[in-house]
Amino acid sequence: MGRFAIYSEEEKRERKKIHQKKWREKNKEKEKEYHKEWGQTPAGKKTNIIARWKIRGLICENYNSLYIEYINRENCEECNVKFGEIGDGTGRHRCMDHDHETGEFRNFLCCSCNIKRG
Repeated sequence: MGRFAIYSEEEKRERKKIHQKKWREKNKEKEKEYHKEWGQTPAGKKTNIIARWKIRGLICENYNSLYIEYINRENCEECNVKFGEIGDGTGRHRCMDHDHETGEFRNFLCCSCNIKRG
């Protein structure tokens, strides 16, 4: 009969963390490529956009439903211009307008209108 070590759940999590850290150190390029590819998937884009909202101070009860509304919104709520893409040079990409003091969401605006609002 072989001998097996019995670990608590906490020990298992800690051993897994150590194993993952060692793997990442050995496979930095693989991990970097994986994250780059994942960031282009719909799930990756959603995660990155919501993370940016949180970093910039947007407070929301349901980020998922707000994200769905965000991607389905086609026009600026202020000037009604059709949204463009980031980097297209028009300044018409989607922006989240929110109160910087309370973090409360206000509107989906184009970048130009968001800047005008201050």
